[in-house]
Amino acid sequence: MLKAFKSQDDGTLTELSIESIEKGSWISLIAPTADELQTVQRLTNVEANFLRAALDEEERSHTDVEETGILVLTNVPILRESDVYDTLPLGTVITHDYFITVCLEGNAVLNEFGRDTQKLFRTFKKTRFLFQILYKSATYYLKYLRQISHKSEQIEDRLRESMRNEEILRLLELSKGLTYFNAAIRSDGAVLDKLLRLRSNLTVAPMLKMYEEDEDLLEDVIIENKQAREMAEMYSAILSRMADTFSSIISNNQNSVMKFLAAVTIILAIPTVISSFFGMNVDIPFATQNNAFLTVAFISAAMAGAASYILWRHNMF
Repeated sequence: MLKAFKSQDDGTLTELSIESIEKGSWISLIAPTADELQTVQRLTNVEANFLRAALDEEERSHTDVEETGILVLTNVPILRESDVYDTLPLGTVITHDYFITVCLEGNAVLNEFGRDTQKLFRTFKKTRFLFQILYKSATYYLKYLRQISHKSEQIEDRLRESMRNEEILRLLELSKGLTYFNAAIRSDGAVLDKLLRLRSNLTVAPMLKMYEEDEDLLEDVIIENKQAREMAEMYSAILSRMADTFSSIISNNQNSVMKFLAAVTIILAIPTVISSFFGMNVDIPFATQNNAFLTVAFISAAMAGAASYILWRHNMF
């Protein structure tokens, strides 16, 4: 999907047709087709690999500088299902005249920039617009990390009551999401540090103009990113320890069940052995007594009771 927008002087956001794209426009590509990529490349003279970089789900965050433009590729967080968190490459290309974003899917970060928030950004202030997108991405990382923390606490409370496979699988999904977040936040941090160093690059300066407010905003993004990284590392450690703890509990419960079954087997084996002796086709004690059955049953019960007491004293129950 190819769309183009431009902020007017009064702050309103106007959607443009492909034929009427002007300087200072924001060109948004969501899951673009080959024809749309060619159209944008023809209109903006951007490197083809800049536009295709974000279309690879495994692409790592990085920056690339050419005379025709600057590519800033980061990973943004997405929530696919209730407990399924993931990251998605978002490519931002800044040229002398245009601001271009490329992504495989629509996401909450880009959705924050529309008519409802048109007064908060300007498409022709490309550097500030880039930092605003990066800042919004960092805040969504923090938001989703808090959600993961809250959900993990709920799962912990339920696992304390009963060890159900559904809760353990939910814990696994959250742990996977934290792993993706941790890797993405680290690589995004490296991109932010590089952007901070690009201020003195003469090739980049005409396209990536930084004013004092822009530098302050970039520093805010770096702070938010560091906070998100610390939270992701902390929650990953907590989930890992939680998983180890519940694994130990499950193993301990299994051992307790096996001890109990072994004790029951020993107790039941005693009357079984005694009855087997008295079932032989040979001369046996009490054969001529009328209450022989009750006598044998009493002996079996007494020996089983003694065995139960001994096993109880050895914590087999």
